[in-house]
Amino acid sequence: MRRIPSARVAVLALLLAAPAAAEPDRAYPWREAVEPAATLAARLPPPPGFVRPPVPPGSFAAWLRGLPLKPGRPQVMLHDGRPKANQAAHHAVLDIDVGRRDLQQCADAAIRLRAEYLFAAGRPEAIRFNFTSGHPVPFSRWAKGERPVVRGNTVSWTRGARPDGSWASLRRYLDVIFRYAGSHSLSRELAPVADPGTVQAGDVFVRGGFPGHAVIVVDVAHGPRGARAFLLAQSYMPAQDPHVLVNPRDPGLSPWYATGFGATLVTPEWIFASGELRRWRD
Repeated sequence: MRRIPSARVAVLALLLAAPAAAEPDRAYPWREAVEPAATLAARLPPPPGFVRPPVPPGSFAAWLRGLPLKPGRPQVMLHDGRPKANQAAHHAVLDIDVGRRDLQQCADAAIRLRAEYLFAAGRPEAIRFNFTSGHPVPFSRWAKGERPVVRGNTVSWTRGARPDGSWASLRRYLDVIFRYAGSHSLSRELAPVADPGTVQAGDVFVRGGFPGHAVIVVDVAHGPRGARAFLLAQSYMPAQDPHVLVNPRDPGLSPWYATGFGATLVTPEWIFASGELRRWRD
């Protein structure tokens, strides 16, 4: 989803001065030691007849396979501690915080995973997302102490904080991105994928709109005669635990989806057109 920038002047550094206490400066499990049995790859085996293809070490695909899942099938919880109304859409829940405000929604969850991967991979200079206005907001400027200032649909920068390239600083930066970006901006940032049959881990099905929606491909398996199956994860509105989706159209294959789904991809809470598959450009 997308939050339209306020028409009032907003120095975002002031808006986000407090989250450091609510979001402690700690590494998430996938940046430290993860119990092998708790990872997405261990918990969600491919469908019969499919295998996970090798992926380059250090790649986004490899990192996504190492995502930790919460034990069992817990409820999906909202940012305010209440359970989500629809508890039938998910197969598993990612072990990652959602924050305490209604910010990390659908496209934001895909942004969050991409940013966390780049940070963990030692590529913080590659962390860069656009506001809905189209203005690029790189983490490199934020880490130097600069802060974006929003006036209507224009964005300028001011020196507003001490330099800080820590994970806690990244987390505060992401809350700003979540506030001023969304499915509309993400759909324009990513490159279209002409053939959904070539889907890769990390790709995003995204409908850019007000509201729109986005789900991220967190793993892919290969089958006979070029077939592929894939797993999808999402957050939604209100902000909630990111979770791996069930397949409502094919319970026997669930939670995996098969390519060759036709003109539309039906997920539990959104229907995408096949042409809405997108890929990160770097």
